[in-house]
Amino acid sequence: MSENLPVTTAQGAAAGTPSKSGAAPTRTRGGIVRRVLRNPLGGVSAALLAILVLAVLLAPLIAPQAPGASSLADAFADPGTAHPLGMDSAGRDILSRVLYGGRNTLGGALLALAIALALGVPAGLFAGYYGGRFDSVATWSVNLVMALPAMVVLLASRAILGPDVRVLMIVLGVLVAPSFFRLVRGIVANVRGELYVDAAKVSGLSDARIVARHVLIVVRGPIVIQVALVAGIAIALQAGLEFLGVGSGSTATWGAMLNEAFQNIQRAPLLILWPGLALGLTNCALVLMAAAVRDALEEHAPRPSRSARRARRTETAARTAPAAPARPGPPRAALLSVRDLAVAYAQAGSTDKEVVHGVDLDVHPGEIVGLVGESGSGKTQTAFSVLGILPEGGRVTRGSITVNGQEAAGMKERDHRALRGRTVAYVPQEPMSNLDPAFTIGSQLMEPIRHHLGLSRKEAAARALELLRLVEIPEPERTLRLHPHEISGGMAQRVLIAGAMSCDPELLIADEPTTALDVRVQAEVLGLLRRLQKERGLGVLLVTHNLGVVADICDRVAVMSAGRIVESGPAEQILGNPQDPYTRTLLDAVLDDAPTRAPWQHRAARTVTA
Repeated sequence: MSENLPVTTAQGAAAGTPSKSGAAPTRTRGGIVRRVLRNPLGGVSAALLAILVLAVLLAPLIAPQAPGASSLADAFADPGTAHPLGMDSAGRDILSRVLYGGRNTLGGALLALAIALALGVPAGLFAGYYGGRFDSVATWSVNLVMALPAMVVLLASRAILGPDVRVLMIVLGVLVAPSFFRLVRGIVANVRGELYVDAAKVSGLSDARIVARHVLIVVRGPIVIQVALVAGIAIALQAGLEFLGVGSGSTATWGAMLNEAFQNIQRAPLLILWPGLALGLTNCALVLMAAAVRDALEEHAPRPSRSARRARRTETAARTAPAAPARPGPPRAALLSVRDLAVAYAQAGSTDKEVVHGVDLDVHPGEIVGLVGESGSGKTQTAFSVLGILPEGGRVTRGSITVNGQEAAGMKERDHRALRGRTVAYVPQEPMSNLDPAFTIGSQLMEPIRHHLGLSRKEAAARALELLRLVEIPEPERTLRLHPHEISGGMAQRVLIAGAMSCDPELLIADEPTTALDVRVQAEVLGLLRRLQKERGLGVLLVTHNLGVVADICDRVAVMSAGRIVESGPAEQILGNPQDPYTRTLLDAVLDDAPTRAPWQHRAARTVTA
């Protein structure tokens, strides 16, 4: 895979112990509403918005009179018991018009906001997640719409479609939809490249589930802020248009009240105060409320999920899967058979660049095959081809990939998802980056279990607890409730192995599973992989550049250079008597001239002493 990223946890911590940086951080209890109300600005803005919304909704019950009722004899009357805010130039009750005007003004802004959200957010999600031609067309269309002057378009729409403000708000919704599109597309395009999204794909989850669970949680905070800004813009633009006389003069709105008050500002200056105050307070409350909601959504340590709390109470005894029974008779067909595989990437203005050239590779049940080579040799591209997760622009140009008897080359994505997680599982090289920081360990382990096996929450929680015991994590009940930042790198790698084993796969692809770990933790993780392989009769494809790892646990080795397999065979043969110059170069890079025992002899010695 790509070059190693820095890991933000103490990699020197023991793989089987939680992080020692101190006690787990205090978690914020309660739901999103309670967290918002606990924020002083959130509580004040929520109360103000609640009062405004209730007032305009209950206008027919609390308004002194209908908004259009007038008495010219009471024009410009001062505030009193019957009319708390006084009367306007036409003898209409100002409080009634503020309340009814709020219904119309806020309703129009809500209409524009709904149109913008309905058009911008789904299009941004699709374009950011999938890219391609839709992204190009959508981005071009959005840039075109953003180039249009909004006020001119609205005035032209009024001349063509009439003075109905609701129609103008629909047009405004179309004009501001690009703001949601660009925001969502940019965030999703960045999140799409996160390793935990790739891990979710490899576990066999559908794109819709990945977007709903792992992508929207990142997008929702910025969307909340954008909603407040767009709602404020919609309210201000609507009021501005009505202030200019656009719209029906008989309908009570805050903008129409501003227009009338401005015409009579010399005689009754207080008339402009009430609609202006309503507009100002509404916009301020929206912005403050959005900020409070965003902060509550993005708190670093959310409350543990219900499933994790159930897992803590689960008293199911650890049940390690029994050892796979011996299979008499002739050996089974290969779990993985790759023949003449070629992978190429599209290049703008030139022919495709081939990075894997005619690779042949087999993995049989119950054996560990090491795919060895330096960075850029094509080993990870080969593994990604098997999993069907080649990066954008990459494709299999020829060859065959058979996984447990199924042809995977050219397989549709839906069929690949069914294959991943159940038949073939994947252990990546960056444990901390492949766990979603927003969810607990238990929640992330349960997700593929429930998706593939159809278990209930209680059953999935029990199985997640069993998996953590299987990979020898102490205090598994506590670990289920932790977030990725609260565990060490070694524990995170064990969690990923547990997730890969969650649906009992037959083939395990481990891509540099020990690269980000220290030497002692590497040995523990490799021992764990070997034990699981023996107990379950797994076929394992181990992608690595570390010949020490190969000598430690691999049965067969395939050496890869410049996109080609240059030598393959039993580990003893390849490491003890390499035939290809490249293989000898790799060995020379890690061995000195002193006489040593062959690597497999070290392995045999360890087995005897054990």
